[in-house]
Amino acid sequence: MKEKLNKGFTLIELIIVMVILGIMAAVAVPRYLDSISNAEESAEDAVINSIKAGLKQYANNKLYSEGRAIYPVNPFDVLSEKPAGYSSDDNKVADVDGEWTFVNWYSEEEDGQRNKTGRITHQRADNTRWKWDYNAGKRLGDNAQVGELGERQEL
Repeated sequence: MKEKLNKGFTLIELIIVMVILGIMAAVAVPRYLDSISNAEESAEDAVINSIKAGLKQYANNKLYSEGRAIYPVNPFDVLSEKPAGYSSDDNKVADVDGEWTFVNWYSEEEDGQRNKTGRITHQRADNTRWKWDYNAGKRLGDNAQVGELGERQEL
């Protein structure tokens, strides 16, 4: 008489495999989400570092040509190539995933002149918005000052 060979998996074996896959997914998903957030933060850092380098170069060029180191009104003007998603959309805060904007306004009068100031904004794919305060500095008078670009802050 021939013996019957079992060629399948038992129910307990299938359940154990499903539990193992569930545990692996529970560990992997948060790490994946963290890696996406880290990648977006790194991309933002690359854009901001490019702007900072461009601002230094711009100020040096203005110092050489005009005798005064100044920053431009819009910090994106120092880039030869704008970042993907850059929008010059009428001074609106970024409201689309991946969008970069510059919101420009005048600050209060100081020493008889107005300082150009503004804010760089970026919206990430997870719909969080981030900002960097920007000050173009004082352009006229005896107390002219080079501007500054602030640190990342959640908007």
